[in-house]
Amino acid sequence: MEQTVAPRAYWKGYLKLSLVSCPIALFPASSEREKVSFHQINKKTGNRIKYRKVDADTGDEVEADDIIKGYEVGKGEYIAIDPEELEAIAIESKRTIEIDEFVPKKEIDELYLNNPYYIVPDGEVGQQAFAVIREAIRKEGMVALAKVVFTSREHIVAIEPRGKGMMGVTLRYPYEVRKEADFFDDIEDEKVPKDMLDLATHIVETKKGHFKPEKFEDQYEDALKELLKKKQSGQKIEAPKEHAPAKVINLMDALRRSVESGRRAPAASTSHRSSKKKAIRSRARQKKAS
Repeated sequence: MEQTVAPRAYWKGYLKLSLVSCPIALFPASSEREKVSFHQINKKTGNRIKYRKVDADTGDEVEADDIIKGYEVGKGEYIAIDPEELEAIAIESKRTIEIDEFVPKKEIDELYLNNPYYIVPDGEVGQQAFAVIREAIRKEGMVALAKVVFTSREHIVAIEPRGKGMMGVTLRYPYEVRKEADFFDDIEDEKVPKDMLDLATHIVETKKGHFKPEKFEDQYEDALKELLKKKQSGQKIEAPKEHAPAKVINLMDALRRSVESGRRAPAASTSHRSSKKKAIRSRARQKKAS
């Protein structure tokens, strides 16, 4: 039986609300480890490609101890920064996430949301304090804002209850968020005719549903796995035939055709679901028989 390896905590420290504190551990709430990843190899030999760090002018390889950071102020002109100089301004990692304030969740613009983390109690000591902080935030229906230091950088984190634990999402700073006016100001003000809007609204109505991430399928990832399987077994790889999109005379015609296809879709969808269920039952019977 294959054992599941428990993930390592990304950060450990304390969560503090005024004079109440508890030991916590943070774990990344998302992962891309399951995705297919590639190495670069030499096409002729099949060997891995390695990279050397070389001086751009001399071409000589540079030892790790001789490499420092540099900020470019002009073409080929840099301000050299020694590690000791960076340490002089390093933020003290207090290993404490101290809650500064509470804000309504709806006031946090989605543009500021960055990386999510699961927050759990670290050990038995402080479990009650963890629960008290979690339930106080839940009762108020607010999001707690605090600061945390990851890899010598300070981040703002929004914390909210999630089940028996909590979730913290790091937030971007204002200078990291681009202004929408830079992209939207040149969009012309189009007057939308009522009949077009009615048709488009009808299409939206027919496609209404609920958010179910388990239905999401990464078709490219599946195709990559299938490609690797075929290559491994020596099968020939053929590119699929491209199907050109149907030509549409005008926008109104496209809307009408969309409405018509929407009316025919449910039957096809039901048929697809039915065949999918049959396939699942068939696999279950085969598994049971074996």
